[in-house]
Amino acid sequence: MNLRYLALGDSYTIGESVEEAERFPNQLARLIELSPQFGGSRRGVDVTIIARTGWTTDELWQGIQANTVEPPYDLVSLLIGVNNQYRGYDINEYRAGFKFLLGKAVEYAGGDVKRVIVFSIPDWGITPFAAGRDASQIAAEIDAFNRVNLEETRTVGAHYVDVTPVSRQALDDGALIASDGLHPSGSMYAQWASLALPIALEILK
Repeated sequence: MNLRYLALGDSYTIGESVEEAERFPNQLARLIELSPQFGGSRRGVDVTIIARTGWTTDELWQGIQANTVEPPYDLVSLLIGVNNQYRGYDINEYRAGFKFLLGKAVEYAGGDVKRVIVFSIPDWGITPFAAGRDASQIAAEIDAFNRVNLEETRTVGAHYVDVTPVSRQALDDGALIASDGLHPSGSMYAQWASLALPIALEILK
């Protein structure tokens, strides 16, 4: 029987402007399948993604309700919040929404918090799309939102992968940005998947 991976999020999870195989959940699944731990095994990783470009915490929950979720999943990831920040939503509102979604992620992992990985929000302020905007303010707000999701993740005991530093490398490396000038390229998502792989393998061993 294949392993089952549920990825919850927004544009960064659905992989806006990249091919399906380049999305970070799909790349992570492929790395798991190719790992020595699963070498020789015929087990694959089935990826289910519930995500859409532009979704806030509230909209992700609406999207989850509109889809079929069939727990328990072997692995669940959650990356949400950039659109709350982009729209100027209150950070305490984000905390409440994120905390709720994190609880749902744990529920979908069969109640096992150790099967949940939270990804930090990347910094879009360094992208060509953000030209003319206050990059330092965007960075400060992203950092504040990430402090919230890190605190809540630590409180429940889930895993956390900080991809924000990788996202900021795109300031000096245009190959890390997709053709739309805003979202990560497949190359950046590959780095995210590599960061998450050791945690995922520990979860799945």
